[in-house]
Amino acid sequence: MSAARERIRLQLAWNRLLSVVEEQAQVLIRSAFGTSTREAGDLSAGLFLPDGRMIAQAVTGTPGHVNSMAESVKHFLKAFPAERLRDGDVLLTNDPWKATGHLFDMTMVTPVFHGGRLVALFASTLHVIDIGGIGSSVDGMEIYHEGLFLPILRFIHAHEVDAGVLDIIRANVRDPEQVEGDLFALVACNEIGGRRLRGLLAEFQFDDLKALGDYIVDQSLRAMRAALAQWPQGTWRNTLVIDGYDAPITLQVAVTLGADRIRVDFAGTSPHVSRGINVVKAYTDAYTSFGIRCLIGSDVPNNAGSLSIIEVEAPGGSILNAPHPAAVNARHIVGQLLPDAVFGALRQARPDRVPAEGSSSLWNIHLVGGQALAGATPGETASLLRGARFNATSFSTGGTGARPGKDGLSVTSYPSGVRNVSLEILETANPLVFERKEYRPDSGGAGEVRGGLGQTVVVRHADPRAGMIVAAAFDRVDNPARGALGGLPGAPGRLLLGSGRPLRAKGRQLVPAGDSLVVQTPGGGGLGDPVRRDPALIERDLRHGLVDPEQARAVYGRAAADRPA
Repeated sequence: MSAARERIRLQLAWNRLLSVVEEQAQVLIRSAFGTSTREAGDLSAGLFLPDGRMIAQAVTGTPGHVNSMAESVKHFLKAFPAERLRDGDVLLTNDPWKATGHLFDMTMVTPVFHGGRLVALFASTLHVIDIGGIGSSVDGMEIYHEGLFLPILRFIHAHEVDAGVLDIIRANVRDPEQVEGDLFALVACNEIGGRRLRGLLAEFQFDDLKALGDYIVDQSLRAMRAALAQWPQGTWRNTLVIDGYDAPITLQVAVTLGADRIRVDFAGTSPHVSRGINVVKAYTDAYTSFGIRCLIGSDVPNNAGSLSIIEVEAPGGSILNAPHPAAVNARHIVGQLLPDAVFGALRQARPDRVPAEGSSSLWNIHLVGGQALAGATPGETASLLRGARFNATSFSTGGTGARPGKDGLSVTSYPSGVRNVSLEILETANPLVFERKEYRPDSGGAGEVRGGLGQTVVVRHADPRAGMIVAAAFDRVDNPARGALGGLPGAPGRLLLGSGRPLRAKGRQLVPAGDSLVVQTPGGGGLGDPVRRDPALIERDLRHGLVDPEQARAVYGRAAADRPA
């Protein structure tokens, strides 16, 4: 076969691999029990060579899962070397330091055999509804408070489920049916991936994936180097201060662009803390590399080749490289701000290519009922125990930063990419009533291009005699998203009761019986001098109720017409 024909064959097979892993992800969504996977797409799916290199990933999924899972398979192979794996084995872990960053994420790896040989591994991850311990809260002080910790183990031996492992899991979670259902959804999606891969190998007459995998990795690496060549070489630094748990946290970053390498160094970043906002190195790598890839090589497929050009350093013991047994439950609060930290450095190299800061970290509204809250009064405890136990998470978001030439996106989940869960589903599955969910006017930072808007959500318990707990895990309250190049900051987030009392941005707190919870998510920063904003865009924002006429006059430096009736 000629070299040209062989390249065409390899490219066709590569395209097929991408469809295989996307089907893997869709099977996980269709079969999962938990709403975070089924409705919000909080998952990842990918295909790996026997040496642990990722060669294909599903577009469906989150960077925190996909990019950290890209390294986790190597840990699986250290615990279970290839020669020890057998057809019908399935491996499992939720070790934050060897998987995707916290105990709620279950990562499963399934070896695929073809012609009697190990040819690949399929891996997938999802976020289960409960993992025991303190629950979804930042209040834990070490990993042992946060739930059941599963080392890398065999969940299935030669097609037989390990009943002991399953019994341990069921005994340690609050909703065993949902968690068990999600585990078998992981089994199913990897199994489907294996079936489709064996069909591909037969159709293309491949004995294994080595030649195709090497081609994918090499082509992706070449494309990333070509993308890097479009940027100047040098080192740029940025400092990002965020709220932290009870004291501000500094993220210090230096980004060095070389001829064929990108190095990101977080030396000078704050140390880890005694609450669950710490980040493991794998999650730091995941969102840092994602931030880089949004600007450099964004159209290059994500795999071991394209990721290999990026090196991330974070001091051991820092909040971005927290040691065991640090609490890491809400690692997304800090980790999802890392693209903003990287953007601030790279904007100095190419100001024409980099957006302003956004709300970035998810503002998930996590509500539980039917269980007590430590420190509650006897009357409050009685209201909390009223009614059936429920555990609800509404994936909520703020606005993204303004983009070069375009306004930021309102109430859009960036960088995580998860979808909002519809209120109808949340109200059907839980005793909740959502009274309001609407854009938050004037929350986007003013600029030549405006930051995206946040939103206001008001929710209450359906039973006016019952209280509930909010497990708050929010940032951008004391340190809102900054504007850039003369743009103004976005509005800070707020958390309060309907009766008016402010709540802390982090920690488990009581929403008393008869009261409601009000969540106002942050807006994104603006980009460029506001006085240069196109008057037609200001009038459009006024017409749609996105800005107030008074703010338009004050901020944009021009007489704005009153909002139309």
